Amino acid sequence: MNRTLARPERIAWARLARTPRVGPLTFHRLIARFQTASAALEALPRISSLTPAPLARIEAELDALEAMGARLIASCEPDYPPLLAQLDAPAPVLALRGEAALLARPTIAIVGAREGSAAALTFAERVARDLGEAGFTVVSGLARGVDAAAHRGALETGSAAVLAGGLDQPYPPQNLKLYEALCVQGVVISEAPFGAVARARDFPRRNGIVAGMSRAVVVIEAALRSGSLITARAGAEMGRDVMAAPGSPLDPRARLQRFDQARRDPDRERRRRDRGVGRASGRATAPRLRRPLV
Repeated sequence: MNRTLARPERIAWARLARTPRVGPLTFHRLIARFQTASAALEALPRISSLTPAPLARIEAELDALEAMGARLIASCEPDYPPLLAQLDAPAPVLALRGEAALLARPTIAIVGAREGSAAALTFAERVARDLGEAGFTVVSGLARGVDAAAHRGALETGSAAVLAGGLDQPYPPQNLKLYEALCVQGVVISEAPFGAVARARDFPRRNGIVAGMSRAVVVIEAALRSGSLITARAGAEMGRDVMAAPGSPLDPRARLQRFDQARRDPDRERRRRDRGVGRASGRATAPRLRRPLV
């Protein structure tokens, strides 16, 4: 299904998406059952105890987005990121500001440490610039460090930033000028409602969108239990290629753990040791990387 929604239908789509306790999976099940968002909204009080998001609030959100030169797009519309739309339960709506055409190009995500080394930042910017010149849109999360370097490297050719908060609440404040530049030369998107301030629990969802809209995920330095590894895991689970730029083995930002296969197969760790292969980690915090970047 690929069609452009009229404003009344877009409002109904957003009301259903913004209804408390209606996540992407429930949303798409409701659309599949009732065919339209309007019909699902009408049926919701009969089949559940859920109350749809107020009409006035959604209209105000659309008006506020339009006032800043942005808009709300639904997962059934042509401007929605194509790879993200192919997932079983993509984000029902995204706020978008900037050049939507960049989302139709081949996309590669570059993520990494917020406190990346000087070498990592230089490398991220160089890789992003090379990918941009090769026709790719570089996707990242506008975080400090590697994310910001990737956006800067691809700014001239086109970069997409995914926010954890509302489109009017870029984070962190240190990247405000970069955010403004991306709104003009690139594209910025957000699943969160207009005005929403990013909370810790919002960043994993942001990371999933970064991975979902990209053909591959490149990790350049990532601390254990970091958001970058959440993005890498999400990418691997979605069938994306996951690549890494090797760093110093003594640098904790360059330590990428493997899946904890020993929990599911106790003999796997013994077989690895018998073959002289490196020790598996005791925690399942990151996916096994498919290939090195360099």
